[in-house]
Amino acid sequence: VQLQASGGGLVQSGGSLRLSCATSGFTSKYYTIGWFRQAPGKEREGVSCISGRDDSTYYADSMKGRVTISRDMAKNSVYLQMNNLKPEDTAVYYCATAPGALAIMSKFGVEFDHWGQGTQVTVSS
Repeated sequence: VQLQASGGGLVQSGGSLRLSCATSGFTSKYYTIGWFRQAPGKEREGVSCISGRDDSTYYADSMKGRVTISRDMAKNSVYLQMNNLKPEDTAVYYCATAPGALAIMSKFGVEFDHWGQGTQVTVSS
């Protein structure tokens, strides 16, 4: 199982970014893909996840209403569209997989067992 997050960068407050998670080494329909973030000095927290079985989605309170998760099976990729970004969204963003079709995600993602390298998102005020 391999995952690689990309698409991070520096953006001004109110701006948007689309993160990508390229996956390989597993059959996506049997897994849930999740996005997490970790800011300096803070614990990791879940942002959103999408089930490979039926594309059902879950959004954590952390960024609900400002992010949209989607999946392109043909490209083995999962995306996180982030809008109206705020300085407090500055963090390293990670994607990860969990076996099965999850309806929700825990705050710290203990059910996710494979993690990719993160991508840095920096939001300036």
